[in-house]
Amino acid sequence: MKRYVRLGINIDHVATLRNARGENYPEVIEAARIVEKSGADLVTVHVREDRRHVNEKDLGDILNVINIPVNLEIGANLEMVKIAVEYKPKHVCFVPEKRQEITTEGGLDVINNFDKLKKILKFLSNHNINVAIFIDPDKDQLIATQKLGVKTIEFHTGSYANAFTKRNNVELELKKITESTTFATKLGLNCHAGHGLTYDNVGAILSINDIVELNIGHFIIANSIFNGLENSILKMRNIISEAIK
Repeated sequence: MKRYVRLGINIDHVATLRNARGENYPEVIEAARIVEKSGADLVTVHVREDRRHVNEKDLGDILNVINIPVNLEIGANLEMVKIAVEYKPKHVCFVPEKRQEITTEGGLDVINNFDKLKKILKFLSNHNINVAIFIDPDKDQLIATQKLGVKTIEFHTGSYANAFTKRNNVELELKKITESTTFATKLGLNCHAGHGLTYDNVGAILSINDIVELNIGHFIIANSIFNGLENSILKMRNIISEAIK
């Protein structure tokens, strides 16, 4: 059976552009429609505590108009979990969140937040929402995640992407992800990946057979300024298909 890798498109930065002028355009809901039309498997959005880009209204609108699943990224706190319970997306991914950061700067520290996460996960246990945790490629973090009972992880690929850009320690960063994916699979975890992925650097991640889903946002939205959102997604989908033949 031919391998298939799901593609989630994060449309947060459509809202970033909208919010820059306090206007009602570009419309996030239209971006979600294009993501679906372009053959992506998921629409990913991150509702941050400060609502710097997408907000609850955006989330509700998207859920009402598209037929592909929504992957909601949220911080690991009760306020955000209540949003997940109210809107009931198909997937939730817990990510670290700092008020002053420009973007997510690393994986969630499951080890040091174990008890907090355990309590939070109880609120989602009866709502038929698939839960993932965004973590760095680290075996101890993977063990802690498995102990929580979470079945899916998304590897933070930012360090690899930065190394690729600087042409420094690329093989080391890729090895971390590869070995962590093998270990995670042995633990029975489903492996996703995302952050900083582009047309140029995604191929090596796709060479890791147990990666079953990618979530890509900033690069696709940036590329769409010049080439259109649909074309940008279709090109990424084609690169994925060619890489996993």
